Amino acid sequence: MKPNTSSQLSALLGGALEGPSDIAFTGLNSLTDATEHEATFINSDAHAKLWANSRARIAIVASNVKAQLSIQPTHSSHSPTSAHNVHTQARALIRVDNADLAVAKVLEAFAPPTTLVALGAHASAVIDPSAIIGKDARVGPLVSVGAGSRIGNGCVLHAGARIAANVTLGEHCVIHSNAFIDERCVLGARVIIHASAVIGGDGFGYRPAADGKSLTRITHTGNVVLDDDVEIGANTCVDRAKFGSTRIGAGTKIDNLCQIAHGCRIGRMTVIAGMSGLAGSVTVGNGVQIGGYCGIGDHKTIGDGARLAAKSAVMNDIPAGATWGGMPAQDIREELRVIAAIRKLPLWSRKLRTLLEEQPKDPATDPLKGPSKVQ
Repeated sequence: MKPNTSSQLSALLGGALEGPSDIAFTGLNSLTDATEHEATFINSDAHAKLWANSRARIAIVASNVKAQLSIQPTHSSHSPTSAHNVHTQARALIRVDNADLAVAKVLEAFAPPTTLVALGAHASAVIDPSAIIGKDARVGPLVSVGAGSRIGNGCVLHAGARIAANVTLGEHCVIHSNAFIDERCVLGARVIIHASAVIGGDGFGYRPAADGKSLTRITHTGNVVLDDDVEIGANTCVDRAKFGSTRIGAGTKIDNLCQIAHGCRIGRMTVIAGMSGLAGSVTVGNGVQIGGYCGIGDHKTIGDGARLAAKSAVMNDIPAGATWGGMPAQDIREELRVIAAIRKLPLWSRKLRTLLEEQPKDPATDPLKGPSKVQ
């Protein structure tokens, strides 16, 4: 049920309410953009500094926030149009353990209804007679389903989705517009594939031909297996294995514009941010966090719970629980020391030049000029 007052919001989140219980609100917004009719959220002490000038009357506050947050009416000589807001009414705080998770719950409550295609198959859909379409499935316009494929109960195939032959979709999968699932791939339950993603394309495999004049294309006979609750972002590609399966574990989420090459094995509950690329046969453990624009070399192993900073270039295996960054990637503590040293190079360069200029200017010994040529 959509909450309408501060007390209803507190009940929805299981939080501790401070302040009036009857403050009405109509939605959620950021501290800087919220109106007096919207709630907001505060998840850090730095964030809390914006509360005084926010127009919002309700704030969801994370338990780690230690800053003092006033909820009492304020009076100021500033005009109503000044940068400093005047709060003539009391405000409310709702204390929760995790503000991000609380916000997710509120957004879900206020989310507009999702537009779904109608139950059954659209007249323009092309479904092979041997394909099996589950109960309560929704097959949109211009969708195609190949021979021998099985579409689970409650699946949604949006306009233009392409399901090749002998594909298996578990229950309640959502395949968005123009996504393509290639032959023999297997998706578990509740998998989401966003627009224009490709699951099961051939891996990038070539070798020089015997005559040395061309490249020999390596056939990839494997498939892709996505376990339950995996989500693949728009325009992301997950390549089929050369043999066996490229596999992504349950609950893993991969952002837009990522490349998962042939034969990769990614564990459970891992997150990979946009523009990242995994070369062939990379193994990624459970609960790994990979920042945006990372590149991981072939056959590397990333241990459980490891974290990669954005734009990391991984050329070595990463131990479980470690945090790495840099190009090439290394332990983040060492990388930060390197960055700090690089930032001092201009100062050191000036000091070195000053030191050298103070030395005798004998050409035979001047490091800036070098020894004279021997005649």
